[in-house]
Amino acid sequence: MGQRELFRGLLGNIGLRAMAKASRADVSPFRTGITCRCPRCGRGKLFSGFLDVAKRCGECKLDFSKQDSGDGPAVFIIMILGFIIVGLALVVEMKFAPPVWLHLALWIPLTFIGSLALLRPFKATLIALQYRHKVAFESGSRGRG
Repeated sequence: MGQRELFRGLLGNIGLRAMAKASRADVSPFRTGITCRCPRCGRGKLFSGFLDVAKRCGECKLDFSKQDSGDGPAVFIIMILGFIIVGLALVVEMKFAPPVWLHLALWIPLTFIGSLALLRPFKATLIALQYRHKVAFESGSRGRG
């Protein structure tokens, strides 16, 4: 390998590092969260199961092993969905005054389905925000571990 190839290789690695830093700002954490994609490249899958985070991105090889979203997504969902469901239940009660069994038949399944539907994107968004703010993806992380 000649000096020219070695120099190109070194510049290529420096360019890749600069692109990785630039891409951290270019990929929206909210878009990658909603689509459940890698927070670095926006293309690779973030989850290997319903809520199981993959070991690493299949596209850019970002290591997800140090990330921990904790209970944050569940807390946000409880607050947001609770506000919406209670508000709707109050409106239905005031306008129609249905029996209690109908309230239970309406709001319990809606709460369960809404929670399951929101949990994955909220968890992905929190992971993407952690990546954006360098919380749990680097060796000197401030997160648990």
